[in-house]
Amino acid sequence: MNALISVSNKESIVNFAKSITESGHSLISTGGTWATIQDAHLPVKQVSEITKYKEILDGRVKTLHPNIHGGILAKRDYKTHVSQLEELGIEFIDIVVVNLYPFVETVSSPNVSLSEGLENIDIGGPAMLRAAAKNFTDVIVVVDPCDYDWIGNKLINGELINLDERKKLARKAFQHVALYDTAIATWLDNGNLFKASEITVGFNKIEELRYGENPHQTGAVFANILGDGGIVKSEQLHGMPMSYTNYLDADSALTTVNSFSETACVVVKHTNPCGIAIDDDQVIAFQKAFNGDSVSAYGGIVGFNKKLEESTAMAMKGILFDIIIAPSYEPQALIILQKRKRTRVLKAHLPYGPLSHINIKSISGGALIQTNNDIDEDMKTWQIVSERSPTDKEMIDLIFAWRCLKHIKSNTIVLAKDNELVGMGAGQPNRLVSIHLALKIAADKSNDAALSSDAFMPFPDNIDIANTGGIKSIIQPGGSIRDSEVIKRANDFNMAMVFTGVRHFNH
Repeated sequence: MNALISVSNKESIVNFAKSITESGHSLISTGGTWATIQDAHLPVKQVSEITKYKEILDGRVKTLHPNIHGGILAKRDYKTHVSQLEELGIEFIDIVVVNLYPFVETVSSPNVSLSEGLENIDIGGPAMLRAAAKNFTDVIVVVDPCDYDWIGNKLINGELINLDERKKLARKAFQHVALYDTAIATWLDNGNLFKASEITVGFNKIEELRYGENPHQTGAVFANILGDGGIVKSEQLHGMPMSYTNYLDADSALTTVNSFSETACVVVKHTNPCGIAIDDDQVIAFQKAFNGDSVSAYGGIVGFNKKLEESTAMAMKGILFDIIIAPSYEPQALIILQKRKRTRVLKAHLPYGPLSHINIKSISGGALIQTNNDIDEDMKTWQIVSERSPTDKEMIDLIFAWRCLKHIKSNTIVLAKDNELVGMGAGQPNRLVSIHLALKIAADKSNDAALSSDAFMPFPDNIDIANTGGIKSIIQPGGSIRDSEVIKRANDFNMAMVFTGVRHFNH
């Protein structure tokens, strides 16, 4: 009985090799793994002793040989297979322990060269894993160090690895190879994802969640195999474990607040920003964002795009937030925030890497994939379509309102004044209802506020309702067949209106 071991991750491999040896198997190994096992004074043969052929091409070819793959793939209950191996002098290989070259770790390093990345693409390892996994009824295939202990104990005690256990090990091996190949394809993509006829997306599980969106649903969180950052890779500095909805809400806060280069604060509830503000003073930015909808802000998520200051932490006292997110924290600010028993405190940055610009949504039978809505708009192409041009102050408010709305669920209406979101309507099937909601939230603040709409205003009645709230300037994409009627109504109320030519749906 033979066991072939060839691992990049040598964690616990010596102890596992001892267990395999004690169970009566002879060890075969390659390169660094062979040296590690030999240094532990365990009997082990070089692969070249089995293949009768030395490694060639700087180690690129060493296990790709019939004496290896024949020993793995032969079916023990096929007489012709058994007789062929006997005739050729090939021994069975009953256990294959392999994990692959550290490709992901290599290409994740800054400034890695093409040649270095290519040299860390394993060829022999995946071939052996696939062969052993295909023949799992006869061969035990091991790819995960977490499986060493229980398999080793069973082998030493003479217990069988049953068919169900073998199948799970084979599934893990195929998945490991599939994830490995996905990482390589992603690295080689160079932004051509949408030109490909086939794609796979690779994720590593970070943790299982207590449940999904609701208690009767199961849930887990996974991270992209390449790249870093994002809410999945955030560092939790304090608080209770994250839930499914916590991750969703926190992601909304992170992406929204980091769309601003100025000192910004966002308050999110049920994935929708209900308060956004920018100000040179972080405390004021927070207070404005909180005041955008102080009722909805209770128990919400607050995000910052600059180091969270002690004065801001003090200003947040007495206000319940489930999650606080910032790229970093002043030491005293963190001490203050860690006194909150239930609040989760996260240190997070925007994601980066090959898939950081991609948005994937699951639908029945498949998925929709698109680039992120991060267009760099040229305001020079905007058109003032009303008789009255916006004042300088109105234009500032219009720009801020327009920057806010793409993060809020459609149909979206945002009211803004003095770099503060003062009211919003979200997720409504009727744009009129969104305007009603935004005006109701804003109350007296709607007077002279700027209104932005994520898609064109289809009828003049949108303008009629906006006028009841004292709106004096509107920004929208334009493009309705009734644009002329809408513009005329704006002129009737002496409103300024700007067309951007860009839609910002967020479904």
